Amino acid sequence: MLERSTGLRNYAELGVPLDALVSADLLESLFLPYSPLHDGAVFIRSGRVAAAGGFLPLSRNAQLGRAMGTRHRAALGLSEETDAVILVVSEETGRISLAVEGRFESPQDHDTLRHRLAELFSLEAAPARAQQPWWEPARDWLRK
Repeated sequence: MLERSTGLRNYAELGVPLDALVSADLLESLFLPYSPLHDGAVFIRSGRVAAAGGFLPLSRNAQLGRAMGTRHRAALGLSEETDAVILVVSEETGRISLAVEGRFESPQDHDTLRHRLAELFSLEAAPARAQQPWWEPARDWLRK
């Protein structure tokens, strides 16, 4: 998940602290099936992986179908409680979705995803704020 103005410290503290630069290799290793942190959430703050292996609140939306798995329910749950942007990858299909403000968005391609993330983090409106978007070091991983 990607922190915005609402702090996620309470959630991140339930995970394993890392304080590491975001990179494709790091993200890939965190989500390997046999990694001890595989099933938990990764918290990204200011271009750094703050913690991994965290647990999130599940959505209490009674209208969600039973087909939605725990990973997606957790992403939606956090987006209902905070202004965080949660990027979730389906284990079955590899499809990337964003949970934002209590609903899912499904970017059709990587350029659309990149553009939407830039919008959500106001990078297009404030280029001096970030010379390089936080996700650039991880863009190869996002393309998989």
